[in-house]
Amino acid sequence: MEERGNISIHTENIFPIIKKFLYSDHEIFLRELVSNAVDATQKIKRLSSIGEYKGDLGELKVTVAVDKDAKTITISDNGIGMTAEEIKKYINQIAFSGATEFVERYKETGGEKDQIIGQFGLGFYSAFMVAERVEIVTKSYKEGAEPAHWTCDGSTEFAIAPAHKETRGTNVILNVAADSEEFLEPMRIRTILDKYCKFLPVPVEFEGEIINNPNPIWTKQPSELKDEDYKEFYKELYPMSEPPLFWIHLNVDYPFNLTGILYFPKIKNEFELQRNKIQLYSRQVFITDEVKDVVPEFLMLLHGIIDSPDIPLNVSRSFLQADSSVKKINTYITKKVADKLAEIFRKDRTAFETNWDDISVFVKYGMLSDDKFYEKAKDFVLLQNTAGKYYTLDEYKAQVEANQKDKNEQLVLLYTTDADKQHAYVEAAENRGYDVLKLDTVIDSHFIGMLEQKLEKTTLKRVDAETIDKLIEKDEAKESVLNDTEKEELKKVYEEAINNQHMQVEVAPMSPDDAPLVITLPEFMRRMKDMSRAGGGGMMFMGDMPDTYNVTINANHPLNQHVLKAEEKGKLARQAFDLALLSQNMLSGAALTSFVKRSFDLMTKE
Repeated sequence: MEERGNISIHTENIFPIIKKFLYSDHEIFLRELVSNAVDATQKIKRLSSIGEYKGDLGELKVTVAVDKDAKTITISDNGIGMTAEEIKKYINQIAFSGATEFVERYKETGGEKDQIIGQFGLGFYSAFMVAERVEIVTKSYKEGAEPAHWTCDGSTEFAIAPAHKETRGTNVILNVAADSEEFLEPMRIRTILDKYCKFLPVPVEFEGEIINNPNPIWTKQPSELKDEDYKEFYKELYPMSEPPLFWIHLNVDYPFNLTGILYFPKIKNEFELQRNKIQLYSRQVFITDEVKDVVPEFLMLLHGIIDSPDIPLNVSRSFLQADSSVKKINTYITKKVADKLAEIFRKDRTAFETNWDDISVFVKYGMLSDDKFYEKAKDFVLLQNTAGKYYTLDEYKAQVEANQKDKNEQLVLLYTTDADKQHAYVEAAENRGYDVLKLDTVIDSHFIGMLEQKLEKTTLKRVDAETIDKLIEKDEAKESVLNDTEKEELKKVYEEAINNQHMQVEVAPMSPDDAPLVITLPEFMRRMKDMSRAGGGGMMFMGDMPDTYNVTINANHPLNQHVLKAEEKGKLARQAFDLALLSQNMLSGAALTSFVKRSFDLMTKE
């Protein structure tokens, strides 16, 4: 006998909202229905394990089938099934979750309660986003239960009638609407299953083959796995990527439940290309790859999977809701990553140094953005000098402090952002016995500022920011071989030869072995422009300002003494200036052409 009635909701207006707006992407319907089928299968497995179901379980699996001619999609399981009364309770009363009641009822028995996926009782109604009519044919596992057939056309009215079904379980049949016939394409269904159901804990069959891995390695104990298992799983997740450097296996059940594997990829400087590679699962159901609330910002560069039933989701499971659990998980992941890096550094420093170019970006990023990570990372973050040797912060300080303190006892760390382009300045520093660091990654302009804030009485200067004597000022006054009148004359000669208001000329006594002329961009000005180009620091206007350089003329260099005595003082001064520009790749266009012609002219003169 057929029974008719109304689905129990507070207002009819809520149904179109559920059908069309609850889920941001209509393809989610398949995730929800397959997850429900998995729930039903997990429940019968659980009841069998505690002796409440004594029948033969058979081959437990979920099957998805598409019939293009009939325009139907069917999701079938041989799980717990439902009686007509249970349909009324769980299907007709929106937001009453069968999973919630099941967990509550059996929570005292322990075991596998966390394997039940459903939470809200709304997932089933996602079917109406793509179906004009939905049918349920189901038979409960309970002895003597009669099969039932439920139908609904998307209104609040439903019908329940007796059905013919020999075996326990449920078939959900979607009669696909005209505007959703894309979902009748097998390739479209396969793509959705691969995205959302790839690691569901029950085998899922489509077109005669099992399309998922029910036992992914993050559900196993680390002691059960070998390095090759982790590498193969990474290849399964990211088939086009290079092998990972190393990984962390997350496995905690208190004060929250969290499993997963995070891989350290070879990221180098490709910031944006590497983001959104961590996938969030809840009980092996894919939720999202936007995990910024769960994973610290700087660890978004990692790859892998996180699975936690304790991460709160909204009713569509699509958007994370930040709360204390999320913050605790975030903190835990940060600590695990820091501990893993510290362990690798201690156990195999050589390997750590070998991989440093690949991991330095996110280590530095982490130190910039998280004080707790900084406190751990300061012991293993590495600095590399131009000779290719690596140091920790404490090691480097011990290495240079005897020679690189200025007259105010400030430790000055010198660095280059391009060792080839700035070679003349690096060489000048090394000739004084100074050491020069390589800080040439996209994040180093911010990293430098952080070090100056964190390290006591320490400043960092790029080797081309000043003349070598001013980079690390000592209490050693240098004498000039030129008198004041000659210095003024030399300055005027160069100012007229250069004729550029953005080149500030000064004459200073330097070593005769230093260059006759040095062009420098002041450290503060260059840092502001670097930060502007990087899009930070509130100095966006600096990027449009022209560079203002200091041009320091070495009063003690023989060339400049010769300039003062030459007939064509201006021509010789311009030649010296252009040579300095050329050494920094700052000479081009008409200026370069003029320099070449002048060079030939000077060479042909007796």
